[in-house]
Amino acid sequence: MAAISFVRNGATELAGRVHPLFGFYFTAMVYLVIGPFFAIPRAANVAFETAVVPFSNSSALTLFIYTVIFFVLVYLVSLNPSKLVDRIGQFLTPALFLAILGLVIGSIFMLDGSIQPATEKYQEKPFFTGFIEGYLTMDAIASLAFGIIVVTAFRDRGITDPKMLTKRTLQAGIVTAIGLTSVYVSIGWIGAKMATEGTYENGSAILAGAAQILYGQPGTLLLGVIVALACFTTCVGLTVACGQFFSKRISALSYKHVVIIVTLLSFGISNIGLNQIIAYSVPVLVFVYPITIVLIALTFMGRLFDHSPYVYRGAILLTAFIGVYDGLVAFGTDVSFITPLISQLPFFEMNLSWIVPALIGGGAGYIVHMIKGQTSTSESYQN
Repeated sequence: MAAISFVRNGATELAGRVHPLFGFYFTAMVYLVIGPFFAIPRAANVAFETAVVPFSNSSALTLFIYTVIFFVLVYLVSLNPSKLVDRIGQFLTPALFLAILGLVIGSIFMLDGSIQPATEKYQEKPFFTGFIEGYLTMDAIASLAFGIIVVTAFRDRGITDPKMLTKRTLQAGIVTAIGLTSVYVSIGWIGAKMATEGTYENGSAILAGAAQILYGQPGTLLLGVIVALACFTTCVGLTVACGQFFSKRISALSYKHVVIIVTLLSFGISNIGLNQIIAYSVPVLVFVYPITIVLIALTFMGRLFDHSPYVYRGAILLTAFIGVYDGLVAFGTDVSFITPLISQLPFFEMNLSWIVPALIGGGAGYIVHMIKGQTSTSESYQN
């Protein structure tokens, strides 16, 4: 979010420092990732797992009927987004936080399960395992798309000085970070205490199970309603965002057309189930996330190299190359022909082998930038 405060036109301008076409296509990929390909179907399935499954069954037919109703409502509300969704969201977010807080407090006093040893990968490299699996939150990717909303809100309140704008955005980001950290740690605690209660396929099932154990059917129902409404408003917000982005940039598509396409895609993908959505999103996220991180880092360091496009291009090119490799590996593709070479890179075992190539690419781009600058200066002197 703070990186977005350095530009006026959001993620498109940020990524456009590599190349204008890259700015459009990468931002479009970001909206597809947080829209119909992953985030919207996942949110719909979280609502299903939390609000429907505890009271019925998780058959394909039940999921199909649920998603038909869910996405018809998403479509209708997205066509005429109003302050109603925003106002509901203002109440649902604190309500969801309080519901999770109630589960955490209950788990401290009422769950007797002992904390189990961490799984092998979390024993060996807990921080980096959590860092990579944190890609699934899509927080940084979503911030690229929605950070401009925060920045615009500050500008509307009269904050126009760049330094002050960045400062205020950082302050807002810190508040958000504290809130998200509290939620994630709380959910982690619940998961740890529930380890002896049974086996669960995903986090939604754990939360629903904890609510059932602690507060019975009323607790499960309350949590389910809160989560379902929160997920619904999230899906509407993401659908509207996709509709606005693509309709403004592709003249052949109206806002309504985009909303229809996003809703239908989300509906179709939602019916493969939550676990499958999480599984197939990993290859894409391990490709997109490193590029996002490098773009954000370059934005903060940009003054050191005058935001030279050569630096951006070199860093992003090599980062994307490693990202493609990691994505293919996550997808299960045989890339053994290049693995011996990639495995020599630092941090390979931590799934962060893109770091050194990004530095090398950026350094090479800086050399090109300096050469081009000296050439331009020499030509100007001769003229």
